[in-house]
Amino acid sequence: MILLLFVLSIRTGEAQSLDYQVIFGRNWIKAERFLNENRDWIIMSLGKYNVPYKEAISVVFPELVRYSALQDKIEITLLKALYINLGEEYANFSIGPFQMKPSFAEKIREAINIFPEFESRGFLKDKSSFDDIESYRASIVEDLEKPETELLYLIMFIKTCERHFGTEIMKENDKIRFLATAYNYGFWKEKERIVSMEDKKYFSTSLAGGVKYSYSDISGFWYKTSSGR
Repeated sequence: MILLLFVLSIRTGEAQSLDYQVIFGRNWIKAERFLNENRDWIIMSLGKYNVPYKEAISVVFPELVRYSALQDKIEITLLKALYINLGEEYANFSIGPFQMKPSFAEKIREAINIFPEFESRGFLKDKSSFDDIESYRASIVEDLEKPETELLYLIMFIKTCERHFGTEIMKENDKIRFLATAYNYGFWKEKERIVSMEDKKYFSTSLAGGVKYSYSDISGFWYKTSSGR
C-alpha cells in the first residue's frame, strides 16, 4: 500500500510539474489566438445549450494545439475521397480545428435521436434522408470542415456524456478529465474503460510519433490556467 501511494504521488507530481504551455510553445500560442479570434460566436453558440465555455474548450484544447502543429503538413484531399467513397475503414482522419474524425461524427449523429431539442432545429439529417451512403459521408466531411458546425458536434458530445455517464454531477477536475478522455478515446466505450485511459500517454503533435503526453492532463492544465470564463 505504501509503495502504491508512493508511485501515485510520483505520477501526480509529474503531471502537475509539466508546463504544457512551455512544452508546446508556438502551437499553444496559435491555439489561444484561434480562441481569441473566435471567442464571441463560440460563447454565443455554447450559451444556447447551457454549456460552459471553459468546460467545452478544455475538452478540445489539446486538439487545437495539434491542429496548429499539423495544419500545414497534412494533405487530406485524398483521405476525404477515400472516406466518402469507401468509409472509415479506409480513411478515418481528423478534420478541422477540433480535430474530429468522421467515425466520431457518425457516432454523434446516431446519438442525436435522444435529443429532441436538436431535432426540432432540423440539425443533422438521419442517414436515411440521403440518397446514398456517399452523400451521407460527404455531409459529415462538410460539417467538420466548418468550425461552427463542428462546435455543435462538441456540444452534443457533452450532452451525450451528461445523459450516459452523469458527468454533470462529477467533481470539477474529474469531469474535465473524463470528458477529455472520452472525447479523444471514444465516448461510446464503457465508463470504466474511459476512466482507465485518463492517465495514459498517447497524445502527440507529431505525425511520426514523438513524445507522448496524457490528453486529459493537457485539458486539465488549460482549464486551471486559462482566464477564460
